[in-house]
Amino acid sequence: MARNHAKRPGQRPSSPPGARSAPASFARPEREKEGGPVWLWGTHAVLAALANPDRQFLQFVATENAAERLQGAPLIPQILTGKELDQRLPPGAVHQGIAVKAEPLEPVALEDLIAEGATRIAVLDQVSDPHNLGAIFRSAAAFGFTGLVLQTRNAPPITGVVAKSAAGAVETVAEVRAVNIARALEQLGEAGFHTVGLAGESNRPLDLAVKGAQKIAIVLGAEGPGLRPAVANACAELARIQIATDMESLNVSNAAAIAFYEASRGSFPAG
Repeated sequence: MARNHAKRPGQRPSSPPGARSAPASFARPEREKEGGPVWLWGTHAVLAALANPDRQFLQFVATENAAERLQGAPLIPQILTGKELDQRLPPGAVHQGIAVKAEPLEPVALEDLIAEGATRIAVLDQVSDPHNLGAIFRSAAAFGFTGLVLQTRNAPPITGVVAKSAAGAVETVAEVRAVNIARALEQLGEAGFHTVGLAGESNRPLDLAVKGAQKIAIVLGAEGPGLRPAVANACAELARIQIATDMESLNVSNAAAIAFYEASRGSFPAG
């Protein structure tokens, strides 16, 4: 489930052995089309993409100051001013002086993820906010979840906003797309996964629901409505995160982080 590589930046002296130069066409990009190349920006997101051998790059740009921090990267960036970089990226992009335009990664088939030995998978039912999606990728990577199942429709593509929020995790956590989330949960159940859906109306504490499961799939619903009935019914059980009674709910990315932690507790060595 690897995902791409970087290059040697910095000034533009002679390239180190094996370094390759990014293409040099830098016209202002058109609006990104779904399924087409995407801009990724920010230090963590770009360095993770550059380190992923599955990535194909079209452009790599950096300010002079940012390039000086990239010694050892496998691509040499085109040097731009900060203003020029701003003009190539969506408004408000916090790029930290570095960006890359790359082909999107190919989603992984759920059966392949299972066959590769995954034991922790997250399933998102119509989570639509790209910042939340990126944060969930990041928490998944932090707690050993190796795949994220998203619906083919009604779920955002992996854009620069998602990648920036994920801080590089979109390169290491496999993206899986499923036409039918309920059917994907059945497939996971058949493969030995205990599928636990987060639902505020459940009386089952989350820590008890995930305890002892050798293979676990955590299922999270959309920011407002939560799990759809068909998806909730497809889960082996529903559980809740116990919070103060004067607070109705948690943001879905916060809930995901807590659930991933509970599901992986004791799996990582101390220190």
